Amino acid sequence: SGGQRQRIGIARTLALNPKFIVCDEPISALDVSIQAQVINLLEKIQKEMGIAYLFIAHDLSMVKHISDRIGVMYLGNIVEVGGADDVYHEPLHPYTQALLSSVPIPDPETARSKKRIVLEGELPSPINPPSGCVFRTRCPKATERCAKEKPILRNVGNRQVACFLYEK
Repeated sequence: SGGQRQRIGIARTLALNPKFIVCDEPISALDVSIQAQVINLLEKIQKEMGIAYLFIAHDLSMVKHISDRIGVMYLGNIVEVGGADDVYHEPLHPYTQALLSSVPIPDPETARSKKRIVLEGELPSPINPPSGCVFRTRCPKATERCAKEKPILRNVGNRQVACFLYEK
């Protein structure tokens, strides 16, 4: 099964006594109950062996659950980095805001009151990204400067954001 294959992959990796493991979509092809078992196993191993993980995933609720820090990427560019709770509950970058607004909420009452940010425009080509800020063609807050310059990650409080909106 997929869960057994994941456990074998984890065991083979642990045989090397690593200090750091890259987990690239480790649970994406698994059903929910098996996902929970694999995540629980990873967390147990982390506590017992002190291993650090780079957890790459599209399942945002799982990312929040397993992560201490989150880095958000758009077209291969990091747009926001910070503590999991900070990024998840108070996203700063316009892409992070839109991305997190799309996370399904299981409570219908809460879901009705949540504002979803729907991005307009077509997704740019990763082979030929737009000039300046790679998110600018879909960003509701883009300015002329965003077309001319690529924003760098800058410290904003206790995290980093690549957006001109947060320049001092």
